[in-house]
Amino acid sequence: MTDERIVAVTMPKWGLSMRLGKITGWIAAEGDDVSVGDELADIETDKIAGTLEAAGAGTLRRIIARVGEEVPVSGTIALIAPAEVSDDALDAAAREAREVIEAGVPAAGGEPTVETADVGGRKVSYVGAGEDGDVVLLVHGYGGDRNSWLFLQEPLAARHRVYALDLPGHGTSTKDVGDGSVGILADAILGVLDAIGAERAHLVGHSLGGAAAAAATARDPRRISSLTLIAPAGFGPEINAGYLRGFAGAQARRELKPLIGQLFADESLVTRKLIEDLLAYKRLDGASAALHALLGTLLDGDTQRLDSAAAVAAIAGAVPVTVVWGTADRILPAAQAGSVAGAVRHLLDGAGHMPHMERPAEVQAAIEQTIARA
Repeated sequence: MTDERIVAVTMPKWGLSMRLGKITGWIAAEGDDVSVGDELADIETDKIAGTLEAAGAGTLRRIIARVGEEVPVSGTIALIAPAEVSDDALDAAAREAREVIEAGVPAAGGEPTVETADVGGRKVSYVGAGEDGDVVLLVHGYGGDRNSWLFLQEPLAARHRVYALDLPGHGTSTKDVGDGSVGILADAILGVLDAIGAERAHLVGHSLGGAAAAAATARDPRRISSLTLIAPAGFGPEINAGYLRGFAGAQARRELKPLIGQLFADESLVTRKLIEDLLAYKRLDGASAALHALLGTLLDGDTQRLDSAAAVAAIAGAVPVTVVWGTADRILPAAQAGSVAGAVRHLLDGAGHMPHMERPAEVQAAIEQTIARA
């Protein structure tokens, strides 16, 4: 691509192990003027489906990848350029891009290296990306794992050293959660920071992981540079107890799929692969017992037992805090964002309980802004 005014739209890397993505639909059309954040195309990976947003402004002059076509990570799927760029220059760039797609060779690289930390006799797994900058630790929610951050870990790693862990009871970490208390989960967070040698770090926690991140910060605020909470647990009484109990008990795809759909405003983001991965996890020895133990931490009858508001109030003024919440959250109501003391609030209109998967660019921007305040 010789004309520097031509900007390539490339297949994103959503997850450290992603090598190919499939175009399932184009939202923008050739000739459309696009701005930063505009939706361009729907893409499906072996983990989940998502929507690619424009990283720059201009006119979409060429669509390269066809619907239903698999494209290697970083392969060019479209071209953005001003009207002054000739059709000949665009056609030449499009031919080069088609050659890469038709070769069908995935980008180099395999599965990321999984590290483990011994925290109080429990094995806690984590994966890192990025070589420079501050340490950022991503903490998933109830029933999730480190792959919950597949849309964010790689983009954040362009400027930071970014780690995602599997909390006890989840992923490839030990299924022993002890009494299931939030303190056990906070231990895991601080233990991983010890294992990677991080004297200070920025914490990003989702849902139950947000409560654990808040607890870890309150325990050792001098060690935490900033705290970003995404739809965190523990900031009000209301909670979708039926979802939590249903998830803990579900053993078949027909039971699990409608439950997982409640996590998203757009249920089409739930892929067969996501359901299969969750079922495989739930069938691991000890996983069901861990999930049920954690229910006792989350629920008091049909209301929330956790009180994360007290933990955040204890660090007010000492650690920058941001809260991100989807207004269409069906698990924890977005009105609870008002109970996060001293926080900068980002309410994402139309997003559900998983804004880091549904609106990753906006969540990344909120995380970066929080880091900049530290």
